[in-house]
Amino acid sequence: MSNQKKSFGVRDIVLVALFAAVTYLGISALRIPLPAAVGAPFIHFGNSLLVLAVLLLGGFRGGLAGAIGLGLFDLLSGYASTAPVTVILAFLVAGIVSFAFRLLKHVDKPVNIFVLALVAGASKIVLEFLHGLIEKLLLGSAFGPSVVAAFTSLPATAINAVSTVIIVTALYFPLKKGLSVFDSNKGVSKI
Repeated sequence: MSNQKKSFGVRDIVLVALFAAVTYLGISALRIPLPAAVGAPFIHFGNSLLVLAVLLLGGFRGGLAGAIGLGLFDLLSGYASTAPVTVILAFLVAGIVSFAFRLLKHVDKPVNIFVLALVAGASKIVLEFLHGLIEKLLLGSAFGPSVVAAFTSLPATAINAVSTVIIVTALYFPLKKGLSVFDSNKGVSKI
């Protein structure tokens, strides 16, 4: 994860915008809708790109990039009512991944990146379950049926979690090397 600075420079703006755009494309270019009792879930690569942004740009910047990309997709694709929740969930996943990376002492060896991708996938499943549960409860369903409905809406999230583990593990190191051109320290990437 890059060092967390208090101000945004041109580099930060460019990288956040780049990752926001790639995240938007990752969710809009390939999505497969799935039936569900709560919401309109689909398989996509947006979450994988959010996690990569967090690992490569830092927690806040990566979360911001992911929230912008995922939120814009919702706003522009008929899911505007869910955009605020999407943005909140993006920042929650970013925070969880950042915290886990801190626990791993910011060491980005392959096994740690795999563990962080697992943490991201698991946290997304738990957060989406809680979101579905709360949504059904607020709509007036009893607790038992709300749990069942929230659970039946998780297949797309579970598939996205598995793809997150695979994609983040496979792409982190090549992207880190590629992004080193943005670093001012002669190609040395800061984690």
